Amino acid sequence: MKKNTKKPTQKGSDTDKAEKIASMLQEQKQHQRVGVFIDAQNMYHSAKNLYKARVNFKRILDEAVGSRKLIRAFIYVIRTESGEEKAFFEALKKGGFEIKEKDLQIFPGGMKKADWDVGMAVDSIRLSDKIDVAILVTGDGDFIPLVEYLRIAEGLKVEVVSFGRSTSSKLKESVDVFMDLEDEPGKFLIK
Repeated sequence: MKKNTKKPTQKGSDTDKAEKIASMLQEQKQHQRVGVFIDAQNMYHSAKNLYKARVNFKRILDEAVGSRKLIRAFIYVIRTESGEEKAFFEALKKGGFEIKEKDLQIFPGGMKKADWDVGMAVDSIRLSDKIDVAILVTGDGDFIPLVEYLRIAEGLKVEVVSFGRSTSSKLKESVDVFMDLEDEPGKFLIK
């Protein structure tokens, strides 16, 4: 007869504890209040340059928020003189986004500027007492001071969602979570 050398499973084993902790963290995560701030220009140019495709903003929103409670989702866009983006803006509204619009600035000599950095920063600070997590959808390193402020002064968890190759490495390092859309690009792009 062989002796049973297998140790009996103890109640409260490390595996049980790990599963319990994971379950508690998931439950806590579901109660997190989330604000999403999307830099449409940054994401548009990243998708266009890296994949010659457009961004599926609704899919990004759904994936980034997950089972957490969405408080508000802002998308910062630029209006052109031609108005060709109207259908795109309507689709965003139907997708649950609050659209912040600004006219494209054209300077003497033809230089164009489309910048929403200050607007995104102001909105995220204004909303900081109503959320637990700020999700910035951008790869722009100019947001590092905002990330630091939200984390340190406001006590928020800050996440960034973007395409890894076009995201500032220092921005990636400064946030609590970086979600790289390049892990599953087909999921977040429209060809």
